[in-house]
Amino acid sequence: MPNRIFFPQEALDQWMLDSTIDVKGSELTIVAEGRRYKIADAVRVLREVSGAVDANELVGKVKSKPYLLELGAELLEGSMIMGDNAYDVVQGWTGVPVGTFLEHVASPDRAKARAQVDPGKFAPEEPRTEEQLLARFLMKNL
Repeated sequence: MPNRIFFPQEALDQWMLDSTIDVKGSELTIVAEGRRYKIADAVRVLREVSGAVDANELVGKVKSKPYLLELGAELLEGSMIMGDNAYDVVQGWTGVPVGTFLEHVASPDRAKARAQVDPGKFAPEEPRTEEQLLARFLMKNL
């Protein structure tokens, strides 16, 4: 299974305003790269705040929103209640790359996207992995 990335909702909102990404349905595209990700509602659990034991072992993890709701979670912005526990959370989306990185590098979508971007916006060294591509994107946009 390919690695997933967590995209916080607040960051997505800003990137959409900046036209750095495009979201259509359940697919997010990094515009300058033409790199696509299938996305799904998710929640990143930061910490348990009530002092109770984290019986569900959720702290530090990203879980799908439907999974947490099925477990009885109540979500409101940056908070989640589940049973006797209260958590600080970040709502957002998980992304799974569409295709392999090598398929992406060879794709016409990437060539088309890069042709529309000022060449000065690219780092001198091309990313050789998905992780390098994401790191470069995040360094420029966070």
